[in-house]
Amino acid sequence: MPVSPAVHTPAARDPRISVRTGRIGRLLGAVLACTALAVSACASHPDDSASIIRTTTKIAGAGVVGTERDTTQACSLPTAPDPSEGPTRTIRHASGESRVPADPQRIVVLGTSALDAACAVGMWERVVGATTVAGPAAQPGYLGYGVLEVPGVGPAGDPDPALIAQLGPDLIIGEVPTGRAGYDALSDIAPTVLVGDQPDWEKQFTAIAGALGRHGAGEAALAAYHAEAAATGATLNARFVQASIVRFTPDGSEYLGTETFAAQILADTGAERPTAQRETSGPIDESDPVAAEGDLIYVMFAGPDGQEHGESVMRSDPWEKLGAVGDNRTFLVDDALWHTTGLTSARAVLTDIRDTLNAYVMD
Repeated sequence: MPVSPAVHTPAARDPRISVRTGRIGRLLGAVLACTALAVSACASHPDDSASIIRTTTKIAGAGVVGTERDTTQACSLPTAPDPSEGPTRTIRHASGESRVPADPQRIVVLGTSALDAACAVGMWERVVGATTVAGPAAQPGYLGYGVLEVPGVGPAGDPDPALIAQLGPDLIIGEVPTGRAGYDALSDIAPTVLVGDQPDWEKQFTAIAGALGRHGAGEAALAAYHAEAAATGATLNARFVQASIVRFTPDGSEYLGTETFAAQILADTGAERPTAQRETSGPIDESDPVAAEGDLIYVMFAGPDGQEHGESVMRSDPWEKLGAVGDNRTFLVDDALWHTTGLTSARAVLTDIRDTLNAYVMD
């Protein structure tokens, strides 16, 4: 995926910008010294003005990330099904046991995680129906334009069994029973697998890939992701950076702890978290938002009301006194991407991290 024009990783930090934390100072000192991380960049850009991040897209001082995300290769090419002794297989899952097609052809997915997994193992073109998400588009933009053509079967919180039945699926897959879409009602339409609400996104992905008859493809995709994450972290010297993650809701704000999806992706690169954020998520005192501090801050807004509240906080004196804010190292990321789960989304978050972890924003 290409680098967003709003954010680029600098080869060297402009000496006019102060460094307020030791870890990022050591990292940028290494970059300035043309270590292995930036030998080619130093050689090709002797003028350190090339390191300045000039963005035309900012919100409340934060550089907006991913405005021109390339989704043309978001979904995998088709993959081969797992070996099978017959046309069906038995899948044990959170809601029971189901006899499902070994190579399903008409799939209905209930929830973004299932759609994301189908995308990651090259099965999205066999998805004939999907629940929809709130917002201007029926599906998250990071999955690509083709996914937007998938017919909707109702919102994620209340799928419509009648709409699902009209599509004639041979497999229904999701997380938990929701609204009218109870397990018995769904099973009357087609073989149904509900994998449960897994706190570990990788286990959730593996379960969905297995139900799709693509356990092998899923394992290969996960291995490729981990290799990419490790390579990204090594290239960026991520272990020297403490990355804060903050989410604004309509009536408050919180930092995201180690149990969250976004934090797990950062951990896979080797990036550190600020001391205050090394356990579970917690609220931020907006009159003294020290818990939000880090070498850089990733910000997300929970919907339009979350954005309205977040912008008001980010323009306040206490927020503007944070070191990362003063250093122009605050980045606004897509809530629909960073606050979800899935392998496709994990790869897109890696792209955002690659474009920002050592970057800063200037007009």
